[in-house]
Amino acid sequence: MAQFITLADAKRLPVWRRPVALLFLMALGMPIAFNTWSALLNNFVIEAADFDGADIGLLHTVREIPGFLAVGVIAIILFVREQVLGLVSLVLLGAATAVTAWFPSMGGILTITMLSSIGFHYYETVNQSLQLQWLKIEDAPRMLGWLMAAGSAATLVAYLAIIALWETLGLSYNTVYMAGGGLTVIIALFAMVAYPQFEAPTPQNKRMVLRRRYWLYYALQFMGGARRQIFVVFAGFMMVERFGWDVHEITTLYLINLVANIFFAPLLGRAVGYFGERRTLGFEYIGLILVFLSYGGVYYLGWGVVVAAVLYVLDHLFFGLALAMKTYFQKIADPADIAPTAAVAFAINHIAAVFLPVLLGLLWLASPAAVFFLAAAMAGVSFCLAMLIPRHPAPGNETIFSLRLPQAAE
Repeated sequence: MAQFITLADAKRLPVWRRPVALLFLMALGMPIAFNTWSALLNNFVIEAADFDGADIGLLHTVREIPGFLAVGVIAIILFVREQVLGLVSLVLLGAATAVTAWFPSMGGILTITMLSSIGFHYYETVNQSLQLQWLKIEDAPRMLGWLMAAGSAATLVAYLAIIALWETLGLSYNTVYMAGGGLTVIIALFAMVAYPQFEAPTPQNKRMVLRRRYWLYYALQFMGGARRQIFVVFAGFMMVERFGWDVHEITTLYLINLVANIFFAPLLGRAVGYFGERRTLGFEYIGLILVFLSYGGVYYLGWGVVVAAVLYVLDHLFFGLALAMKTYFQKIADPADIAPTAAVAFAINHIAAVFLPVLLGLLWLASPAAVFFLAAAMAGVSFCLAMLIPRHPAPGNETIFSLRLPQAAE
């Protein structure tokens, strides 16, 4: 029978059974399945189903549909606790990843991608909510940085295994997918058994929440989702299509990203805590503008594979600063709004993700560089939005206009 315990009482538990420890365990489990899937994806779909740019765009459109529908989490948590939903979703992600290679056709790949995506997006929605409920505001930037580093460290082990063993042992896609997905399932099942059900001090609203005073957070989420799709879908695809990279080469690039994340993610968290959300997000978006413009240079100026690889790593690091959006919302939110707003924000983040990949896949066929130039423009819009964040966000001080036009919290 489940044990229920408040966050205050959880401090009496052994360190490994406390809420933060569970967050770290989940941070270790999710990236193993998701990044194993990502590392092999471009090569798998090209070899198994002869995908081109339009096909990969369609795949990622299908993958993002559950993110758009993440608002359904609000209905589910009427009957299922967030902690339970998060772990069940993690099991679904791992199981779907494990059987990915069993379906080497367009229809099969799209179907299993949809299932794994439901697990991933529902897990991420709940995980973000639990992070903001369980972490203190003053500790959140630092701890979120460490959680990112933990996820990178877990994935590092998987990638090292792929690099070392892929050619040496002649590993198949099925073997690697089964190992990565299966390990995630084991971690999630262990977490279900080993941890009590933690009770946050503020009961969450179990209905749709859309508040006018959160408008800037919604706008940042929308632009972030649109811009992220170009990196997720096309940056890695470029390395395979343009430069002919094999699985172990793509995995090496991901490995470099992971090592960089392990060292820099805690520093990114500290930077958010020290400089504030406005400055760190502004820095991120300026960096992304330069990176995306440089991606275009790979096509127009003929820059080589080394430049493209360096840009990929920088791109990944800049995206790490997006944790500032979480801490910005935590500072301005009514504590009871965290769970429903996490679901709404995740849906908003994926509005563009549903149609952009397939449309940009068609644009890619005409001009890959144009895709990246569009991403640079999106980063420019995000920069303008970030400049509207006040130095000290708080309820009633959500934007720089709030002090001029004070209004009651809705």
